[in-house]
Amino acid sequence: MSLKDKFISSFLAFEDYLDDDSPIHDLRNKAINNFELKGFPSKKEEAWKYTSLKSLLKADLSLFPKQENGVDFKEVKKYFLHDIDTYKIVFVDGVYSSFLSSTTHEGMDVCLLSAALSKDKYKSVVETYFNKIAKEESMTSLNTAFAKEGAYIFIPKHKEVEKPVEILNFYTGSEVSLMLQPRNLIVVGENAHIQIIERHQSLSENAVLTNSVTEIFAEQRAMVDYYKIQNDLPEASLIDNTYIKQERDSVCSIHTFSFGGKLTRNNLNFYQYGEHCNSILKGITILEGKQHVDHNTLVHHIAPNCESHQDYKGIYDENSIGVFNGKILVEKDAQKLNAFQQNNNILISDKATINSKPQLEIFADDVRCSHGCTIGQLDDEALFYLRSRGIGQKEAQALLMYAFANNVLESVKIPELKKRINKLIARKIGVSLGFDL
Repeated sequence: MSLKDKFISSFLAFEDYLDDDSPIHDLRNKAINNFELKGFPSKKEEAWKYTSLKSLLKADLSLFPKQENGVDFKEVKKYFLHDIDTYKIVFVDGVYSSFLSSTTHEGMDVCLLSAALSKDKYKSVVETYFNKIAKEESMTSLNTAFAKEGAYIFIPKHKEVEKPVEILNFYTGSEVSLMLQPRNLIVVGENAHIQIIERHQSLSENAVLTNSVTEIFAEQRAMVDYYKIQNDLPEASLIDNTYIKQERDSVCSIHTFSFGGKLTRNNLNFYQYGEHCNSILKGITILEGKQHVDHNTLVHHIAPNCESHQDYKGIYDENSIGVFNGKILVEKDAQKLNAFQQNNNILISDKATINSKPQLEIFADDVRCSHGCTIGQLDDEALFYLRSRGIGQKEAQALLMYAFANNVLESVKIPELKKRINKLIARKIGVSLGFDL
């Protein structure tokens, strides 16, 4: 039996345990039919031209852990942003951990998707927002079919969340190979503000494939500041599908820090439905070994007088592979907008590879759009200058790489997180930079 057939059969068993009155029952059935039709993505598809899932799909992946597992706080403490107080939604092998979490219903909801799907008081929100902007793409459909657990965040209008929200997914390795399907639904009301940090972390050397879907709705004048930390073990892979719908005057920013894992695919899709929206997409990728990271971005400008800014930096060593496939789509009515896209890359090794494809598709005539891409190596003259001042070869390279990525770090708005990212970068480039991190 193929893995595709196994998952379809698993869905039939999965349905037996579900309540037919679930508000997403019909969506699940439609999604599994779509997955059955499309199957897993392959390199024959333009969007997946440089990224193959074949090696991941050879494993006999299971969709459900055989037993419920827990972890001690001391095992995972280093993955929390413990410098400051935060709300925490924590999952272990896809199962909610109340022991590690800190949720709230005081003036807002920072809790579980399973609760939102099962309780009548959340029914109207689920029916209004769930699966409304997610594409009918095969991996997203697979997630929708098995959608059961994840983060549910609802922030009412005029509410400024005083502390960040952490969404953490841990994999214990109790299964030889497991596929997790976390699903997050985030609704930020009119004039509300929130900061969110998301992380997927394996705790063992057993293979794990996470197929995550997050839907974010930013109402008028809402502000969403979202950070993805991807620094997993070499046996862990992640397909991250994120969809953002913005209404008038909203500002949404997503920073993606990709430092580890076997294969990481980030599908990041912004849809601007209201005027004066601002979409910010920034990322730093630092890879080594045979790691593979693919950033696939879309900013769909539907309304006029909007802005978008994409800035992705990549540093690739040894046999690592990077992909940047960024697209700006401007509809006919989306006049007087300013859209910027830039992808800059440094290859440390002759065997490292980067495939970069920035794209503009414009149907409006009064816009300001630009895109660019650079691929090169560290500047020999700059290295010589630093070494002539008594700085060692390794330290000089590290300083140049840090400076290369620094403009992305400057826009991180949580000081404690910025400090943590700085330390991760220093560790990745293998040197102490000699100043306060």
